[in-house]
Amino acid sequence: MMRKRAAAMLAAAAATVGIAGLSAPAANASVYGDTEITGVTVNGGKSVVIGTTYAKTFKVTVRGRDDSGLASVDTDLTGPAGYFFKDGTRCQSATSCTASYTIDPRVDLYNENAGTWYVGAWLDANDGDFAYDERIGHFSLKRAANLTVNASPEPVKKGAPITVSGTLKRANWDTHHYAGYTKQTVALQFRKSGTTTYKTVKTVISGTGGGLWTRVTASADGTWRWYFPGTATTGAVTVAGDYVDVR
Repeated sequence: MMRKRAAAMLAAAAATVGIAGLSAPAANASVYGDTEITGVTVNGGKSVVIGTTYAKTFKVTVRGRDDSGLASVDTDLTGPAGYFFKDGTRCQSATSCTASYTIDPRVDLYNENAGTWYVGAWLDANDGDFAYDERIGHFSLKRAANLTVNASPEPVKKGAPITVSGTLKRANWDTHHYAGYTKQTVALQFRKSGTTTYKTVKTVISGTGGGLWTRVTASADGTWRWYFPGTATTGAVTVAGDYVDVR
């Protein structure tokens, strides 16, 4: 069984990272006995968003069933130009096994790794049965983004123009710094004093260095902020708003 496990896991890795002399299995799943993999959840169903400085720890929970209960799971994560593996995770219940992964952008990631990642699992039951599937689910691994905002003048006369500026940046996993993110659609949002909801006023395309700039008319006291919805490779982000007193 261990030889089968090693071959299956290594073949999946070879298909992703191009190990010479190895090829992916013809089928992506195998079963011995009545063990069944029923699903997986990564990071609570949210994207894994990582910056430049700190390691990110997240959970991979594999669900399954067997008449004897689940014993342990080996998991692997495969994505753009990357591969992570965790073996021998003991199952916390008869139907659920959770592995913990820690990814450090300073040593584990490059920009090309951002995108869609897939989860594979080898699930062992207490009676020796097993199930293997190299793609039981997927998740997004994204570069973190940040925003700044400044609304001026403060205070301002009602009906006068307000200039709202800022900068959109995202994590660069090659240099371990944040860099301006250009040509992205960013929403300018306003929350009127006495309310709790931000509403989008207009959208702006980020320019050189991720710069944001626009003008609006002062109509009421309230708070201005930028909101970036994210992309397939970059996480969503908002910024704490800048309050403007309209007189």
